[in-house]
Amino acid sequence: MGRKVHPLSFRLGGIRDWQARWYADKHYADFLHEDFKLRRAIQSRYAEAGVSLVEIERQANEVSITIHTARPGIVIGRGGQRVDESRLYLEQLIGKRVRLNIREIQQPELDAYLVARALADQIERRIAYRRAMKQAMFRTMQAGAKGVKINCAGRLGGVEIARRQMMHQGQVPLHTLRADIDYGFTEAHTTLGRIGVKVWIYKGDILPEAKEIEIEEMPSEVAEIPAEVASDTMGAELSTATELVEKPTEPVVDTSVEVAPTMKTGEKPTKPAARRRAKAIPPPEPKVDEAEETPAKPVADVSAEAELSTEQGEK
Repeated sequence: MGRKVHPLSFRLGGIRDWQARWYADKHYADFLHEDFKLRRAIQSRYAEAGVSLVEIERQANEVSITIHTARPGIVIGRGGQRVDESRLYLEQLIGKRVRLNIREIQQPELDAYLVARALADQIERRIAYRRAMKQAMFRTMQAGAKGVKINCAGRLGGVEIARRQMMHQGQVPLHTLRADIDYGFTEAHTTLGRIGVKVWIYKGDILPEAKEIEIEEMPSEVAEIPAEVASDTMGAELSTATELVEKPTEPVVDTSVEVAPTMKTGEKPTKPAARRRAKAIPPPEPKVDEAEETPAKPVADVSAEAELSTEQGEK
């Protein structure tokens, strides 16, 4: 019951996008047949160019076609001459204006359709299918794929009974929706019949981007002020500002707070107790020489005192 869902359509809307991007109500069938004609014409015209994908977009009366190819030089031609020829051919085919865009495939080894087409070409040239399958898997894994699976079915080797041969290497998680799996199918036209070739290539997982939650700031509500009131308030503010500039305020000095004495460099700060004692003890009086203060007594007075003392002793 497995392996019946197309790997690309199974992932549409998630990691894959549609190959035809347009919408129509009444002319849906006509547009669908036009897409088939365009794809067949491009594949037949550029069979050797390695065209892997054709994307179609419609805008009013203009059809935009994007061609993904491994050999853009073959599609473009010299000076873009072949592109102009192809554009005119497609416009005549559908009767509408066509715009062509060419995109190069950087790694053809990781494109499932190109790998299947290369394998089918080898089978058509009668190369051993087992060897061709092993070489295709080896090149794909060397290019950086995480897994590859190849399935060939038909009259392999020219036998009368058709059979199926499958080879795989690495992992191919078909049920994982985030797995980037490319799928390609083509047919090898041999003299004994057609041989179908299917290729699955697993390139890795495509994880969703982390969503950043933005916190919206609520705008602050500002009251609407009439123009007249606003002009009055602005004039009052300007007048007060000019007064403040003209009359600078004098600094207020608090006399109740004692200013700490400034210390000289190299001097140790005194302790609080020592400061209190220094305030309580009055400063010492300056020393004055005794000789200068007490003048010398005259000699006459001393002799008079001696005479008086002698007289008293005789009496």
